[in-house]
Amino acid sequence: MERTLDMKNLKAIKIELTRFMMAYKFALDELTTKINILKEEFNYMHDYNPIEHVKSRLKSPESILKKVQRKGIDFTLASIKENIKDIAGLRITCSFQTDIYELSRMIANQKDIRIVEYKDYIKKPKPNGYQSLHMILEIPIFMSDREELIFVELQIRTIAMDFWASLEHKIYYKYNKDIPQKMLDELKSTAEMASSLDRKMESLHREMDKMKKDDEASEMLLPPGIGNNKLKFIETFIEEKLGIK
Repeated sequence: MERTLDMKNLKAIKIELTRFMMAYKFALDELTTKINILKEEFNYMHDYNPIEHVKSRLKSPESILKKVQRKGIDFTLASIKENIKDIAGLRITCSFQTDIYELSRMIANQKDIRIVEYKDYIKKPKPNGYQSLHMILEIPIFMSDREELIFVELQIRTIAMDFWASLEHKIYYKYNKDIPQKMLDELKSTAEMASSLDRKMESLHREMDKMKKDDEASEMLLPPGIGNNKLKFIETFIEEKLGIK
């Protein structure tokens, strides 16, 4: 009899744990869908894609357990959900810094997303030089019998920031001993170089964008038939739809 009860309890615990982790996966899926929609809309409206890469990750149960022990919180699902907000994570790599803030603004305008935390490590880098925009988002997930509000950590970086962070992680966190101060100084220096590269590429991007807009404005002023494809398209559309010759 006791064995039967134990098996029932174990099965119930397994189901609850599975549903717990599935909720975070669904939250990632939901946010990824929103990002893809925003990307396509932005590309359609501005003829430009601000997103280079999107990468998601879900912490393993072992990793969650280690963080529970390290933080000293209660080992309950409710406590884990409340205190560990990076079980689900999404990282977006953008081309330019302005893309980061534009994308974060579009995400903030989503009515069903609540921003719980906002940390700008671009304007105020970490002491080691790390730069990125971090947001903790609360996303509603509708299950078969309930609605769950799930935390997702979102990081948005440029290509240069992501490159630096990836190598810094390999150098610093994979090294068992303390990092010499000289190496720490070098890492911070390379972070400043990456930031300088971002600023220069941003400047080139703005200059190229201005040249493109100037060219388009000039093209619209050209007489019909002289390389004025956009104006010709508008004329043809009016003629076909309204019957105006």
